[in-house]
Amino acid sequence: MIKADPTELNQVVMNLCANAYQAMEECGGTLTISLEHVELTDDFLVDEPTLNSGPFVRLTVSDTGPGMDAATLEQIFNPYYTTKTVGKGTGLGLSVVHGIVKNHGVVIRVASAPGKGATFRVYIPELEYISQEQAVADPALHLGHERILFVDDEWLLADMGKQLLESLGYRVTAVTSSLEALDQFRSRPDYFDLVITDQTMPVMTGTDLAMEILSTRPDIPIILGTGYSRSISREKALAMGIREFMMKPMERASIAEMIRRVLDGG
Repeated sequence: MIKADPTELNQVVMNLCANAYQAMEECGGTLTISLEHVELTDDFLVDEPTLNSGPFVRLTVSDTGPGMDAATLEQIFNPYYTTKTVGKGTGLGLSVVHGIVKNHGVVIRVASAPGKGATFRVYIPELEYISQEQAVADPALHLGHERILFVDDEWLLADMGKQLLESLGYRVTAVTSSLEALDQFRSRPDYFDLVITDQTMPVMTGTDLAMEILSTRPDIPIILGTGYSRSISREKALAMGIREFMMKPMERASIAEMIRRVLDGG
């Protein structure tokens, strides 16, 4: 038995599988997923002071794609670092994985070399061996039932966002196009209680979309999310009439609190 949020653990698996798929998209290959019990030693956990040696569950996702060199391995968990061509994604998926893993206090290891594929291993301590520091109870999440329009041009992130918000009780319409989002909103402007949109999208950015939506319904609360800090700041977003600004990746409890604060007018 382990202590982990099932929605976020599902996101970890989805993101790692999507990363493997994208690595093998051109040349094909084999994706392997395994789950097993392992014993970790103090030497293995030397850089993890809050974890005790003992039994862990190891989730392994591996592919037979082109692999990565040492320089790429050092950057893969950085938001928006990517080796993909334009239009093939932002690279935020692995950063989200790292954020979830870090928030759960577990361990991730990556092994790869050019021409050798890649293997991601996530080590989750079994419940009875979680240390005192990790055993702090999770804060009560802020839940709701309102209707949210969620916009992200990456289908994986849109699906992840939908699952996360639905796990908090919200009714979610998720779209991967800013133009589609604008059409959805204009067709029923009084239906939605909140809009959450990514900033960096083709055709129409998140701020452009927000301005169009606010011109239709000035009172609609909007949360703008981004992995970049150069193109837009919280101050600029708020000056445009956007209610809140979040830097991605953001942990589940923080997102839940922000949404509730915006909807409640706090």
